[in-house]
Amino acid sequence: MMKLRRYRPEDCAQMARLFYETVHTVNAAHYTKEQLDAWAGGDVDLKAWDQSFQEHFTVVAEEEGQIIGFGDMDEEGYLDRLYVHKHYQGQGAAAAICDALEEKRKGKNYTTHASITARPFFEKRGYRVVKEQQVQRKGVWLTNYVMEKGKLLDS
Repeated sequence: MMKLRRYRPEDCAQMARLFYETVHTVNAAHYTKEQLDAWAGGDVDLKAWDQSFQEHFTVVAEEEGQIIGFGDMDEEGYLDRLYVHKHYQGQGAAAAICDALEEKRKGKNYTTHASITARPFFEKRGYRVVKEQQVQRKGVWLTNYVMEKGKLLDS
């Protein structure tokens, strides 16, 4: 059974592996190998990630002691990362993580930079595309979407 908990620094290396594996499998339908390698090259700066996770509200989803997903949101409501293991896609982990992040930052407008793959997930949650953009990672261009959701945006 899945449970959510707060991030701990000892989670960082396992989360970096999950990030790499998820990008290279789940996102492979929408991005080229070159784009996937630029996005997730397997060389995450663990110290920088740990610091970022500690500065943000970071939620980890676990099942039987294994991390199956994670997400983090900053004080302003920017959802930075949201990744779920390939074997746990479509089982509610991402929704549960998002619910926890949004609840913690209640009253904020939420923003994220969603991949082509993640866009439908966020649209189902009430996010809307503000703009499509091209971002450069290690000299390679990738498409993603600036998406927003929030009470102030709906008026």
